[in-house]
Amino acid sequence: MPTLPPPANRLHGRDEVRASNGNAAAARGTVAPVILVVAATARELNGLEVETLACGIGPVEAAAVTARALSLRRPDSLLHVGIAGGREIEPPTLVLGSEAVYEDLAGDLAATMPRIERVEPDGRMLAAARAALPDALVLPIGTTARVGAASVCRVEAMEGFAVLRAAALAGVPALELRAISNDPDERDRGLWRFKEAFGALHEATTRLLSAL
Repeated sequence: MPTLPPPANRLHGRDEVRASNGNAAAARGTVAPVILVVAATARELNGLEVETLACGIGPVEAAAVTARALSLRRPDSLLHVGIAGGREIEPPTLVLGSEAVYEDLAGDLAATMPRIERVEPDGRMLAAARAALPDALVLPIGTTARVGAASVCRVEAMEGFAVLRAAALAGVPALELRAISNDPDERDRGLWRFKEAFGALHEATTRLLSAL
């Protein structure tokens, strides 16, 4: 199972990450917080100069890898990022998760089974993100193991609930940020706007990290 990979060409360990990210804070006699950025794939993390974790695709892999990483080294907060599908949302619109909804347990199934199906983001992080990304939509983001299976949320991805649930159980404040790449009901993947979504995601993640 993967452990937290060090960023390329960076020193290893929490103390070094704190130092490299917090020179200004150190000059003031404070310690910069460690923010772990989690995404399904390495491409969604490419170019970020912070501590990162590629958790894998899908809710099962994301939950297991994130939970293990947090048990080995607990960050001060967690930012989950990635591209996503959105119904009636033009790519590459940014979306901040007002909550993560486990779509595979939502609806009629959730009504008959008393299980946790929703996780809210950290309020402080969401407020900071709304200020840093004023054009981003704030919507529930659904998590489902199958593309196009969401029925509750307009925005769907495959890892958000798993990552935020793992963070909640570890007591780590967390937030989900997505960039829309496609309508999940669009069968022609040649029309999915991956390049634009990845570009918007990287720019927004960089801007948000500066604000957190």
